[in-house]
Amino acid sequence: MTLPDLFLSQLSDPFRIGLLIALFITMLRTRAASGTWVPLAAGVVFVAVILPTTVQTALAAPLAQVIGVGVVANVVIVALIMAVWEIYQRARR
Repeated sequence: MTLPDLFLSQLSDPFRIGLLIALFITMLRTRAASGTWVPLAAGVVFVAVILPTTVQTALAAPLAQVIGVGVVANVVIVALIMAVWEIYQRARR
């Protein structure tokens, strides 16, 4: 599997998207105690590591490569979630 194929498959993974939405909601609820960026960064790396290591199928690429592409895909998804949240907040005012 090529890197663009791996990246697109990770971007379209509904379980990954659901985990990152839950991460974002949790960050919003605990923002006063833990801030914004540290929980998001830790969550992005956690999701990128936990998904390929718990899957029972054979990996399409070396584990380090899958995790690295997963971190990039997670950052893109979280950036989209944050953009949608910001648009919602501005529209609500």
